[in-house]
Amino acid sequence: MNRSRRTFLAGAGAAVSGGLLATSGTTTAAEAPGKATNNDMPRGMTFATIRRGGEMNLAIRTERGLLDVLSAESVFHAKAPTTIDEVLRRGGGASLQTLRAKALASARKELFLDEAKAEFGPCVTNPEKIVCVGLNYRKHAAETNSAVPTQPILFNKYNTALNGHRGIIKVSQEAATQFDYEVELVIVMGRTARNVSEGDALSYVFGYCTGNDFTARDLQRVSSQWMLGKALDGSAPIGPYLVTADQVADPNRLKIECRVNGEVRQSSNTADMVFGCPSLVSYISRYFTLKPGDVIFTGTPEGVISGYPKDRQVWLKPGDQLTSTLEGLGELHFSLS
Repeated sequence: MNRSRRTFLAGAGAAVSGGLLATSGTTTAAEAPGKATNNDMPRGMTFATIRRGGEMNLAIRTERGLLDVLSAESVFHAKAPTTIDEVLRRGGGASLQTLRAKALASARKELFLDEAKAEFGPCVTNPEKIVCVGLNYRKHAAETNSAVPTQPILFNKYNTALNGHRGIIKVSQEAATQFDYEVELVIVMGRTARNVSEGDALSYVFGYCTGNDFTARDLQRVSSQWMLGKALDGSAPIGPYLVTADQVADPNRLKIECRVNGEVRQSSNTADMVFGCPSLVSYISRYFTLKPGDVIFTGTPEGVISGYPKDRQVWLKPGDQLTSTLEGLGELHFSLS
């Protein structure tokens, strides 16, 4: 275990033993703003972000391809939101259902895009916060010779780290060489959450997507803070789809996998998480407000390069192709240059 990681975890342990980290509590009055449930939030929909003419537009996945919501709205005038940001702010579920039904019933083929040819953006385009969780799988903690955390270990990325399906991470421009993959389940918040209980936590979630917490391990070890290795430009690819929460029966029991150039490197299940999705949302909301559109990277399973013996660590390089998969959420592809 490297010294910086040991120092970081020791500090977290001291905070717990010293009472600096709050113990589990019940929902408080501070939760009240998030209780105003938006009954018009979409259900039963799978969204994507598509790049059209320099803009990030909303798309709905259908049996006929990706419905370009902006184009469909210009034809059918359903008063539907046309970006994922707008959906997360105001809902629009009924108008989107109407728009989808009218488009599918029409002969307007030009409203639909072939997924294989579409240019994707990040499935969430403007989160206020990107919160990440470290060492949140038991087998991953074991492979890195780290103790299983007693409280979630949190760090952050920034919007400049966002990337989309079939995106490119320009590793050749970074002052680093030890690049590593971390496939992760990503939670997308749908309502304002502050001091929420575990029992209520998932009701604040809009949906889930596939992500990869791409990391430069040599920069991660520069100090006890992990940020330098975690927040590189383009290092938070998410997508291609954002699946509404009602379509995911149990986010804590999903198959999760990462492949590099076709070779399986990570294969596990979110059941191995130390802290499940309700626990993470509740814990994070105790310390700061989670808002609609905020995303939470929930941690990665075993199989990362940094968990290999030193003589077997072959770091990622320009030209590598990566595929991240979450059961029911789709395959996220990206490459390095």
